[in-house]
Amino acid sequence: MAEDKQGKQQGKPGGRKCHVCGSPRLARDYDRGELTCAGCGLVIHDKIMDMGPEWRAFDQEQRERRGRTGAPMTLTIHDKGLSTMIDWRDRDSHGKDLTPKRRAQIYRLRKWQRRIRVSDATERNLAFALSEIDRMASHLALPRNVREAAALLYRKAVEERLIRGRSIEGVSAAALYAACRECKVPRTLDEIADVSRVSKKEIGRSYRFIARELLIHLRPTSPIDYIPRFASDLELSGEVQSKAIELLKDAQKKGLTSGRGPTGVAAASIYIASVLCGERRTQRDVADVARVTEVTVRNRYKELCDKLGLDVEL
Repeated sequence: MAEDKQGKQQGKPGGRKCHVCGSPRLARDYDRGELTCAGCGLVIHDKIMDMGPEWRAFDQEQRERRGRTGAPMTLTIHDKGLSTMIDWRDRDSHGKDLTPKRRAQIYRLRKWQRRIRVSDATERNLAFALSEIDRMASHLALPRNVREAAALLYRKAVEERLIRGRSIEGVSAAALYAACRECKVPRTLDEIADVSRVSKKEIGRSYRFIARELLIHLRPTSPIDYIPRFASDLELSGEVQSKAIELLKDAQKKGLTSGRGPTGVAAASIYIASVLCGERRTQRDVADVARVTEVTVRNRYKELCDKLGLDVEL
């Protein structure tokens, strides 16, 4: 929502509508504490509360200094980020250095605080697994929502006692792979295995097991989901991406993508689009980015050209 100079915000507060004109365009005026209809001007509610802070901050340092609450709860930490944290700097609340006696006391407190944060075997398991998920996600440059989804899947696996008899690294990698597919940020098993400490075979086995036990039903990965990443790695323009997606949509309508690896089909469509748009990339370059063989790109390329009636000059 965009806030104007009068302190108003327009949008759909809670999905409500004006009961007089039926308009969904409602405006919050925090100066007057009113919720009004932007269509007819009716005052729907006259005692709304501003849930934002009563102070302003102009940089991150000022925001942290004036804020009176901690970080939000997160599933990516074993205690959900709700435990106490003793700062590593040996300074008091006024910023002054601690005396040697007080410094030794704080050191002991900090050591015991680290110990009691992980109190039993389940928390130790979670602490190690979630740090492993965060490490792999950082290597793959995955967004925050994927990390949260992977942490949630792993916690469910722990609650259902699915970890026993399996390696923590294998199940955490499988949870990350499932989260990538669920959030439509696809990564192949090869990419997950490259940053993991276990083999591709073990990750696949663990993924099938937790998917069966947790009743996870994910649709097959669409080749379209790979297009932005592959095109970015090849430094192709938005025009090539749009053309590749258009080709894939036509191919999906004719059933040309079913039963074939999504990365190979995506690589072939990008290759065709790059030729058609005058930003040609070699089959080797496209195959290296998609992590498939040149033969796969060539076969998928021929199928798409034949079935879609494309005349692409090599």
